[in-house]
Amino acid sequence: MSQSVVILKELNPSIFRLEQFDTTKVAVIVDENTRAHCYPLVQPYLPKNHLVIKIKSGEENKNLVTCQHIWEELTKHHFNRKSIVINIGGGVIGDMGGFCAATYKRGISFIQMPTTLLAQVDASIGGKLGVDFQNLKNHIGVFQIPYKVIIYPAFLKTLSERELRSGYAEVLKHALIADKSAWDILIETSFENHDWHSVISQSYKIKFDVVEADPKELGLRKILNFGHTIGHAIESYLLDIPSRKLLHGEAIAIGMVCEAFLSNQLTGLSESALREISTYILKEYGKISLETAEIPAFLVLMKQDKKNDEKGINCSLLESIGNATFNKLPSERLIAESIEYYKQLSVE
Repeated sequence: MSQSVVILKELNPSIFRLEQFDTTKVAVIVDENTRAHCYPLVQPYLPKNHLVIKIKSGEENKNLVTCQHIWEELTKHHFNRKSIVINIGGGVIGDMGGFCAATYKRGISFIQMPTTLLAQVDASIGGKLGVDFQNLKNHIGVFQIPYKVIIYPAFLKTLSERELRSGYAEVLKHALIADKSAWDILIETSFENHDWHSVISQSYKIKFDVVEADPKELGLRKILNFGHTIGHAIESYLLDIPSRKLLHGEAIAIGMVCEAFLSNQLTGLSESALREISTYILKEYGKISLETAEIPAFLVLMKQDKKNDEKGINCSLLESIGNATFNKLPSERLIAESIEYYKQLSVE
């Protein structure tokens, strides 16, 4: 795998050098938020006469209906195999816009320009693309490496604190699975005082190195799913309950606490490390109310996780802070216990 990633301190005229493409056929995918706050910053550097395709923001719109709208626009404007799509947005636009490009006419090139912390350190790196289907996260998708990823940390100034903190969960995940020294620095620095350019540079590199080693998730790349088996299930379940809907990182934060508990039970994570992880994550994300009666529904969704095989629900867990392992198979009883563990924690 070879992926070009550029981190910019300033926007400049060279960022969209597209000589090898048909620059009369450039589509820019935005939502109402990135159209208002991010696109105006980038527009002066885009090829003239580009097509803007606006979609609705939100995970609930990351589906085949929205894909059909994007494909229809590309078709109506006669996009061809030498055309290119530029996705300006968070994980939803990156996943879905990339998926639409990768499947249109059997695949055209695309650029990811992530505008959220979550997308800059995680979703835009590695070529995983897809949409949700029947309440299952990223159930329909492909692997396709983007032509380029352009990371501009200044976009983070357009985010609410809640959105920024959601992305921070993936930063924590990367440190937990691969870099204890990074974890130690993160938990000793207040959220408000982080140097995001430095945080992004270090965090995306962890994912980049793992993906380079295992682009198709045959082995090592699975460690990037720490917190996601349980977290995705909770996120998906609450997606249709507006009053309880979580952002992706908020759900993954719950998942990391639960899967740290599983790690303590199955893969040697120490009691002190479990307490450290649980205490810090609850301090940053607070406590989300979950009901014991909901656990069977969570388990049903976990059984659809893409990492699973015939042996059962497959998790990536921690052996210690900074060291992860994969292909672990906790019982449903133990998964239920991990959720009960989270439920009984108190915010200090």
